[in-house]
Amino acid sequence: MAKYNDSKCRLCRREGVKLMIKGDRCHTPKCAFERRPYAPGQHGHNTRKKLSDYALQLREKQKVRRIYGVLEQQFRNYFTKADRAKGITGHNLLISLERRLDNVIYRLGFASSRQQARQLVRHGLFTMNGRKVTIPSLLIKAGDVLEVPEKHRKVAVLADAPQVIARRGLPGWLEVDGTAFRGVVKSLPQREDIQTPINEDLIVELYSK
Repeated sequence: MAKYNDSKCRLCRREGVKLMIKGDRCHTPKCAFERRPYAPGQHGHNTRKKLSDYALQLREKQKVRRIYGVLEQQFRNYFTKADRAKGITGHNLLISLERRLDNVIYRLGFASSRQQARQLVRHGLFTMNGRKVTIPSLLIKAGDVLEVPEKHRKVAVLADAPQVIARRGLPGWLEVDGTAFRGVVKSLPQREDIQTPINEDLIVELYSK
């Protein structure tokens, strides 16, 4: 994602939902969204303002972009591929985003946020099916095996994986052995596996204009 220099907590407040950008901090009293659950800016308190259909669609698209940390052109490319694939376009879009390597590392508990997972992947701390991977946007497949090589297992954030999994839970389509620093993609995610409050129909409406 392009560098964002302002407070990341403002993004959560703007979208009206926790985007989990700052990882475990989002579960603590320090979370700005908990203390100020309204949009930033002078008119953030104005909850009576009715948004147009376009504004609702745009906000939903921005929310999903920020959750998964992708640029506008990347997101449009995901949508184009989802639209061409068989099945429901909105479901295809979310499943593709969920299959990103950085998101899978986050889901496995090896990182406290997707941004952190992206950084760990770029630094080459993981292997997939025995080969080093450094591309966060790589799409995983059913049966893929992700591991942390022995030399990287002392990294603090990776060592905390078992505690993170116990606290956050693990999706049913993944399997992890925290002591062996190993995760397995048992199957591809389905729409019902994505618990984040997202209305993908609004995004389809936005790009279908």
